[in-house]
Amino acid sequence: MPRLTLLVRGERHVIDYEPGQSLRDLLDATDFRVRSACHGLGACGLCRVRLHVGAAGAFTPAEHLQIGAAGLAAGLRLACQIRPTGDATVELLDPAAPSDWRAPPPGLVSAAPPAPSFDRPPPTGIAHPLGAAVDLGTSHLTLAVYELASGRRLGLRFGRNPQGHHGADVVTRLVAAQDPATARQLAGEARAAIGAALADAAQREGFDAGRIARVVIVGNTAMLALLAERNHGLLLQPAHWSDRLDCAPADSAAWGRDWGLAPGAEVEVVPPLAGFVGSDLLAGLVASDFLGGPAPALLVDFGTNSEIALWTGETLWVTAAAGGPAFETGSGRCGMPAEAGAVYRIVFDAAGRPAASILGNDEARGLCGSGLVDLVAGLRRRGALTALGKFTGGGDAFAFSAGARTLALGWRDVDALQRAKGAVGAGIGALCAQAGVALADLRRVIAAGLFGRYLDVDNARQIGLLPDVPAERIELAGNTALAGAAALLLSASARAALDRARATARSINLAKLPDFDAIFLEHLYLQPMTA
Repeated sequence: MPRLTLLVRGERHVIDYEPGQSLRDLLDATDFRVRSACHGLGACGLCRVRLHVGAAGAFTPAEHLQIGAAGLAAGLRLACQIRPTGDATVELLDPAAPSDWRAPPPGLVSAAPPAPSFDRPPPTGIAHPLGAAVDLGTSHLTLAVYELASGRRLGLRFGRNPQGHHGADVVTRLVAAQDPATARQLAGEARAAIGAALADAAQREGFDAGRIARVVIVGNTAMLALLAERNHGLLLQPAHWSDRLDCAPADSAAWGRDWGLAPGAEVEVVPPLAGFVGSDLLAGLVASDFLGGPAPALLVDFGTNSEIALWTGETLWVTAAAGGPAFETGSGRCGMPAEAGAVYRIVFDAAGRPAASILGNDEARGLCGSGLVDLVAGLRRRGALTALGKFTGGGDAFAFSAGARTLALGWRDVDALQRAKGAVGAGIGALCAQAGVALADLRRVIAAGLFGRYLDVDNARQIGLLPDVPAERIELAGNTALAGAAALLLSASARAALDRARATARSINLAKLPDFDAIFLEHLYLQPMTA
């Protein structure tokens, strides 16, 4: 993989990258963004860099206009106009100010149109109306803005859900929301984050937020209930864990005014399915054409609240499992989300030494979920970890180098992963048992979510995180929730797929299964998943 050497305010940073994107877009997912206000068209001239070494393509008309012959001869380029193809050294002349919002990690969100057809008529009375799709997750918020007539994506933003300081998991936040003042704070933080992400996208990509005429929001049930300040207390009562919860906002028009949207803009919170099974799962089913594909099929949307769907060809079986922080926010000594600075991939060499790959930065800050899976699977292969998750050398940690830093995998990290995969494995097992489906018969397995995007399939199968089916049946789909929200924003046919999923769904409450504890304990072992 080629490397970018970045010279930023007198400091030198080296990052790996995948060719294909403009330099501006590559940097948008890192801590080293350039200034921009024109959606990368070269019209604003703000993203000037100096190319010291490397190939980046011929000068463009926009560069001739904005920089001129003398500047081009001195190595000046526009980051939005160049596409590096190999090792390169670039000086950022005027870096962007730090922001809570950036582009998602590479590959998390597909660049392809999110719907097969753009057949949902745009609102009238607004010239060139735009729409926004929002995935409100427990750990992160992801947002995309589209032209409603063409489906062209204008902006994409990714950042942490600010509610995280109330607790990393949904139950902690629901308990906190029992206090009315805290509930108002939680709702306000989520709404403000959506508004801030929209404003950041509008400023950076050069569009007017006042043209946004439609917003579609999906998320897990707890996040939607907290956002709308409606019925969140019912999720703490087991009697309601199979019910369909009303999360419709009382005054969505006020949200639109606060966000600076077009007058009368539609703001839709897509209703969850049942209990803790939210509309993020439903959106993922729409985006992946889950019910239109081969059956039996399994989709796992990994997260703090992991949601699971099993399609038999006639019935859609769904459930939710408490994944905890291991998949998204990290836990223990070295855990962190899949953001810039996260070790997301670990490969052991022939001598048993782990080599780490770091997202969007040259300085490792911690280990995200996919890197944790790689490390645990590698240690299992080498006999350094037992199936029970115990270190065989008698210690309670494993230290490894990641760039210039040394990180330590502790027993709490391993334990958190075991509990998370145990819950998901138990959910998969319960759905398969209810549907009469054997794991070996699954024809399609989709791993979705930020965590799922970076999974190594072999490692995930080895420790029992994914069913032990042939690799060609397994898809790493990234953020299917956002893709589905965009499809619902743009496509009437996507609405039909959503309605079909609701009509065929049967929700399973894992807490009511008499043998759940035994199934959960079985899936705690670091070994391939059994039927």
